[in-house]
Amino acid sequence: MLDVRLAEQIADRYALGDDAVLTGPTARGEQGQMWKLETSLGRWAVKEPFRRRDEAAIVEAAAFQEAAHDAGVPLPAIVRTVDGRVLADFGDAQVRVYDWVEFDERSPDLDPVGVGQLVATIHRVPFAGTEPVDPWFTDPVGADRWDELCRALAVAGAPFAEEMAEYRHERVAMEELLEPPTDLRTCHRDLWADNVRRTTAGELCVIDWDDCGLSDPSQELCLILYEFGCGDAGRARALYAAYVAAGGPGRVDRRGNFSTVIAQLGHIGENSCQAWLSADTPLERERNVARVHEFATDRPLTCSVIDEILDAIAGVVPPTAAR
Repeated sequence: MLDVRLAEQIADRYALGDDAVLTGPTARGEQGQMWKLETSLGRWAVKEPFRRRDEAAIVEAAAFQEAAHDAGVPLPAIVRTVDGRVLADFGDAQVRVYDWVEFDERSPDLDPVGVGQLVATIHRVPFAGTEPVDPWFTDPVGADRWDELCRALAVAGAPFAEEMAEYRHERVAMEELLEPPTDLRTCHRDLWADNVRRTTAGELCVIDWDDCGLSDPSQELCLILYEFGCGDAGRARALYAAYVAAGGPGRVDRRGNFSTVIAQLGHIGENSCQAWLSADTPLERERNVARVHEFATDRPLTCSVIDEILDAIAGVVPPTAAR
């Protein structure tokens, strides 16, 4: 774990000034935690990944993030080391540094027009990426695996075992809708409300670009319609119309377009259930109970939800204007 006594070393490695003070962690995600670095020159966000990364593995993601920044996507700019690297090692700890941005709390209830325009800008970034399609965003969990998890949760007395058993049938039905991505281009691939935030100045900002890679923008757009539509037909229609008007290349006209959000939510749910079963502490179990409820009961994705979104956006793009 990062030590606050490394403040000066981090500041020196990234040429960020003197009188460095490191505080935190200030926030925690699934892949890492964030610290605040303050120096004579300003403030920066220091991300400490939970899993050590290799510089070569993140070169393309960093390049796409910088290309998106140059294209006008609002995001915390990457700060590189004095020798041009993104990552820096300090003993057992590894970090990467960004400009500091103050955010409001996570909320999917953002301006749908602004979100649509923002995602269109991301999807129009000129970038020839090669980072391959990831099974996390395309492959089903599978009926057998859902059955295995439901049995294990029931035996272990999970507080959400009954909910998962009921939701299992819907998950399997949705996985039958999966179709492979086709119009591949580099996408963010993790545009949930955790990563699309309103700053304290009232502007939208996109964070956490670690998972970007090739995907189908139409399929990523469906994730946005589900997350930021908030179950409201008017919001979904406004978001989609704003995206299309802003030149976004994605188009949504069938259930199969929802493949990315179906697959990704399935793997998130699978991991949360398995993490609860494998948890060593009550705190870890409690954390994964919350994740499962968010996945399966708070506002679950279902075939009927998909159909409601499709009905809401029908007619936004006339058939003759479709991609």
